[in-house]
Amino acid sequence: MVSTSDFRNGMVIRIESQLYFMVAFEHFKPGKGASVVRTRLKNVQTGSVIDKTYRSGDKVDDVRLEKRKMQFLYKSDDFYYFMDTKTYEQYALTSDVLGDAVIYLKENEVVDVLVAENNTLGVELPIFVELEVVQTDPGVRGDTASGGTKPASLETGATIQVPLFIEAGNVLKVDTRTDSYVERV
Repeated sequence: MVSTSDFRNGMVIRIESQLYFMVAFEHFKPGKGASVVRTRLKNVQTGSVIDKTYRSGDKVDDVRLEKRKMQFLYKSDDFYYFMDTKTYEQYALTSDVLGDAVIYLKENEVVDVLVAENNTLGVELPIFVELEVVQTDPGVRGDTASGGTKPASLETGATIQVPLFIEAGNVLKVDTRTDSYVERV
């Protein structure tokens, strides 16, 4: 059991035998009365999102979140196949479970898969990944009126803004939290 003061983004709680992933929370103090905590929760099984309000000090059942190191093997149709690096078991995850992480998954890359009570909640990517530029327009000398950036398509299908000097074939370090260019490797 955890109190509302212990809420944090990414925690998993149980409500009426269903698991919910905490997307966001906010402490709110109305003009009169006790403070409340507004939460936005995503159902792990169905993916539906609900808003729920708790009084300050309420207790909820928390669920232990486990990180397992898994290697991304390949993609087939809408399924992404991972292998547990300790047990060598293979798991198929859908793009709905993985969310936005799919644009940075590269074959043979090891990532942390978040698991709660044998339900896969998602993937935690490394903060920085190194990806090759597949296609980008050539930079025109002197064209810095737009801030000096241009779009570049990466090997995983992601598109980010890069400086004008980047060319196809360059390997870039990309920040997965902000979807932004960091440096050329």
